[in-house]
This record gives sequence, C-alpha cells and structure tokens, in this order.
Amino acid sequence: MTGDNEMIEIERIIGRMIARYPELAPDTVEHTVLAIYRRLDGGRIRDYIPLLVEKAARKALTEPQTSTVQLETGRQQTPVPS
Repeated sequence: MTGDNEMIEIERIIGRMIARYPELAPDTVEHTVLAIYRRLDGGRIRDYIPLLVEKAARKALTEPQTSTVQLETGRQQTPVPS
C-alpha cells in the first residue's frame, strides 16, 4: 500500500469512527486514530496497517480507561502504590 493510499484509508477510518461514536467529539476520535497510526508507523508490512488502526481505535474508543499516554506510547501506565 502506498503512503497516499494509506492516508486515504486512515481518513476513511476517522470518518467511520466519527459516525460510529457520535457521542464523542470528532477531535477526540481523530486524535485517537492518528495516535494509533503513529504508533504503527514503523511497521515494514504496510498492507494491514489500516485494518490494525481501525481495530485498535474501536477498542480505544469503547474502553474509557485507555489513556492518551497508552495510545501514544503503546504502554499502559502503572499505578503508583500509596
């Protein structure tokens, strides 16, 4: 998949996610999808990137405990014991 086609697919995913989750702000949906896309940007096999982005975005947008830090770094925050 070429870079241009990949970005077209990512834009389509953003549109689908905005339609699927109307209760969320469109900016939040866009930020989530793009953060996931950036996390997968280093992948060598590009054919499945849009599919993986869409699947991860659906999970992130339906699970409220998913934090922005987790989306951007790919790591969950570890709670600090008190």
